[in-house]
Amino acid sequence: MRVLVVEDDPDLNRQMKAALTEAGYAVDTAFDGEDGHFLGDTEPYDVVVLDIGLPKMDGVRVLEQWREDGRTMPVLILTARDRWSDKVSGFDAGADDYVTKPFHMEEILARLRALVRRAAGHATSDLDCGPVRLETRASRVTVSGNPIKLTSHEYRLLAYLMHHKDRVVSRTELIEHLYDQDFDRDSNTIEVFVGRLRKKLGADIIHTVRGLGYLASEDPGKA
Repeated sequence: MRVLVVEDDPDLNRQMKAALTEAGYAVDTAFDGEDGHFLGDTEPYDVVVLDIGLPKMDGVRVLEQWREDGRTMPVLILTARDRWSDKVSGFDAGADDYVTKPFHMEEILARLRALVRRAAGHATSDLDCGPVRLETRASRVTVSGNPIKLTSHEYRLLAYLMHHKDRVVSRTELIEHLYDQDFDRDSNTIEVFVGRLRKKLGADIIHTVRGLGYLASEDPGKA
């Protein structure tokens, strides 16, 4: 899962990137509205954290532009303002949720999990596919109740496929959503990670759909 953080406070931006990376996200950051708008308009994100009070371009305007341009990713707005009118402006611009500063990082993580979950059509934080369970709240994977240790990239790959269970996901889509902007993207690494996952899971839930991509499903016939 890939997230964009647009926050002008360097310390807070750094703290959020560290927390989100530790939680298993690929994270891109921007420090002003213009850069944030550009990234959100040109890169595919699963969710965005957007500060309202940004230099160069106000957060509400950034969000309005994204929505006018057809960008539909879930957006969590941050605001130091406690006036109800600012929250209304954010929602009217297309925000999906908001948090008022100061906040606890765990609240940000919980709200982002909920936004990603709802966008993918899931009602709970635990995702199941056959004997495999992915607990998004703890970034934990089990097979028939037994915990499986995964690398960050293996976890992101499995999480993306399980969030989009029973849908064929292309290699290009996986690359776009698993790696941050600075990562040296190579489609061959996807095959490597898939191979490792299959060995570690020991469960036949990740299927190759020739010429199209990969499918997480208990029933490969759904492809």
